[in-house]
Amino acid sequence: MYTVSKEFNLDTIAECMVVGVFDKPAPFTGVIQTADEKMDGQLTELFKAGDIQGKKKSIVKVHTLGKLGIKRLVFVGLGKEKELTFETIREAFGKAAKAVKEMRLTKLLLALDSFVTEKVEELDASHAFAEGFELAAYQFTGYKQKTNLADKTIEEFAIVTEYDQEEILASLKVGRVFGKAVNSARTLVNTPGNLLTSTDMADYAIQLAERYGFEAEILEKEDMLKLGMGALLAVNQGSSEPPKMITLKYQGKDEWKDVIGLVGKGITFDTGGYSIKTKSGIVGMKTDMGGAAAVLGAMEIIGEIQPEQNVVAVIPSTDNMISGTAFKPDDVITAMSGKTIEVLNTDAEGRLVLADAVTYAKQHGADYLVDVATLTGGVITALGNDMTGAMTNDEEWFEEVLQASYEAGEPMWRLPITEKDKERVRNSKIADLNNSPGSAGHAIMGGAFIGEFAEKTPWVHLDIAGTSVASQSSDLGPSGATGVMARTLALAVERFGTEE
Repeated sequence: MYTVSKEFNLDTIAECMVVGVFDKPAPFTGVIQTADEKMDGQLTELFKAGDIQGKKKSIVKVHTLGKLGIKRLVFVGLGKEKELTFETIREAFGKAAKAVKEMRLTKLLLALDSFVTEKVEELDASHAFAEGFELAAYQFTGYKQKTNLADKTIEEFAIVTEYDQEEILASLKVGRVFGKAVNSARTLVNTPGNLLTSTDMADYAIQLAERYGFEAEILEKEDMLKLGMGALLAVNQGSSEPPKMITLKYQGKDEWKDVIGLVGKGITFDTGGYSIKTKSGIVGMKTDMGGAAAVLGAMEIIGEIQPEQNVVAVIPSTDNMISGTAFKPDDVITAMSGKTIEVLNTDAEGRLVLADAVTYAKQHGADYLVDVATLTGGVITALGNDMTGAMTNDEEWFEEVLQASYEAGEPMWRLPITEKDKERVRNSKIADLNNSPGSAGHAIMGGAFIGEFAEKTPWVHLDIAGTSVASQSSDLGPSGATGVMARTLALAVERFGTEE
């Protein structure tokens, strides 16, 4: 897949080389300066004329007209050198990936050193390249009988660099792992609910466990009844599909301690139950398992990079359907923790399944918790579609997750949980909690409810209702599922307890 070399003969026959160019007076150094000399300074002349630009994320293809063995040079604009970041360079690589896809190449050359700065060092640049190309190349082919998506894919990337070849190669492989895992999460979210049931999701988790040596446990309905998982079972009551409580364990330390619990909402389709969604609001509810997909994507990364940490992943999975047996408003249910819940809204089902999952993660020894869920429309009203909403009961743990999100390029914004918010979810005349205190501060109410089950365990809640699906394509992928938070969760695990 990747080859790395310090020397490259520009007379070698090749279809394309990707080159970074900054917005500055003297843009060419290294291998491109040599290429310019072989082309009698024509690249410099094109730059002076504005035909080659250093403007951020500009793409310019230049044919070498037989002056080099390389047929084309693809110049990727990087903007001002001092303003370059890991995120912007990854997006630039994503845009370059889309440009070269049109060439139907099987091999691509990269002048890596042309993308390196003081802020973005060689290992960051190589990681960004591999991750960006994987993300940008993603396609969900769907189920049409005939498609035109059988395009050639690049099978070999040849990297030209003066830096340490083994370190660059290792960084490239890690970047590819991150990109492929996000794409795995995207595919899970894009899959229709009739083709991704709770049983299918459990089978997928078992496949991950077999691939990476995780310990796997799948609780069936009978197991849940014995354990008293009344919240998950209530949501499943109206369904003909059996529920699954999916658990994966990765042990990266000698002792099972300092365990990070990753909990993902796995509602494979959400009708809203008797609090039924509108005809337009119900479309797209196959994506209501975006939190589960993020956790499974993170576990794929963890399985590949093998961090020295302990992780338990817990996914409560069911659909939320309507039938004569479905749970309904005014019901009172008992969660695994023993707390009783007055159901005021059957469309506030995500927090119910997460309640039992959080409790179960703690029983498996989780010392730190992160739950990820497409939980509320309220977070979209508050923060839009580009920012994940976050809540916490522990400042130090939240800072670790926040730093991981910065590194992943998956921004989040913290929302408060006050004592009055907690009082609102405890405001029931007949039960310990109610699952829907009203529309005011809707996203916060969802988080506050889950926090009642995290209790004193350090916990972060991530509401990805706005960020799990994109309505438009971007430099790093098509419209549809984003795979958001898979990278953040994996980085939070990998970086846990370390100081930058």
